[in-house]
Amino acid sequence: MDWLAYDHYLYAAAALLGTFVAAWVLLQVLCGPRWSHAVAGIAGVVPPFINVLGVLFGLTLAFLANDTWNAHDRALAAVNREADALHAIAVLAGHLPAADTVLVDGAVRDYARAALGEWPMLSRRKTSPVAMQAADRLLGVLSDPHLAAVGGAAAAEQDIALALTVRDARETRLALSQTHVNPLKWAGMAVLGFLTMVSVAVVHVGNPRAMRVAVALFALASAPTAVIVLIHGNPFQPPAAVSAAPLAAVLPGVSR
Repeated sequence: MDWLAYDHYLYAAAALLGTFVAAWVLLQVLCGPRWSHAVAGIAGVVPPFINVLGVLFGLTLAFLANDTWNAHDRALAAVNREADALHAIAVLAGHLPAADTVLVDGAVRDYARAALGEWPMLSRRKTSPVAMQAADRLLGVLSDPHLAAVGGAAAAEQDIALALTVRDARETRLALSQTHVNPLKWAGMAVLGFLTMVSVAVVHVGNPRAMRVAVALFALASAPTAVIVLIHGNPFQPPAAVSAAPLAAVLPGVSR
C-alpha cells in the first residue's frame, strides 16, 4: 500500500497520540516532586492568560477546518458540474439525426463509464489514461464540423462549451484528489496546541488535581477535533468521500 496516499490518517494518528503523550509528559513534569520547587516559582499566572493562546489555537484550527470543508464542497460541485454537462450534451444530441445521436451518446456513455472506472483511483491519488482518452474523444466528436452542419452552429458551440466544462470539472476533481496535508501548517497547529495546554496547566500550579482535570479536558477536546479535520483532508477518501452517483445517473439516459 502507498502510505503517502493516505498521509491524512497518519497525521491524524500522530495528532491523537501526540496530544495525549504531551499531556502526560507535561503533567509528569509539573506535578512531579522532582520539579516541584521550580514549578512553584511560576505560580501566579492569571487564568485570563489562557485566552490569548486559546484564541490563536482556535482560530488556526478553524482556518484549517474551513480549508478542508471548502475542498470537499469544491469536489462535490465539480462532480455535479461534470454530470450536468454530460446530461446536457445527451439532451442536445436528441435533436440530431439518429446516427449522430447514437455517436454522441456513445461518446458520453464511454466517458461516464471511464470516469466511474477512474473513481477508485482517486482515493489513491492516481488518474486513468482511459478517462483522459474518453474526454478527448468526447471533445473530438462534438467539435466535428459535421455536427455543426446538421445541428446548427449555435448548438455545436454549446456542445463544445459543455465538453470543455466536462474536462475542466474533471481536472478540478483530479487536482483536489491530490490534496496532501501541509506539514508546516499542522506543525504550527501542534506548537500552538502545546503552548495552550501549557497555559492551561500553569494557571493551576499549586492545585495538582485541578491541573490534571484541566489538561485532560483540553486534550480530550483538541485531539479528536484535529483528528476529524485531518481524516477529512482528502475529499475522495473515506469517511466522507465524494460519491460518483451523479456520473452514474448519466448512463441510463445514454444507454440506447
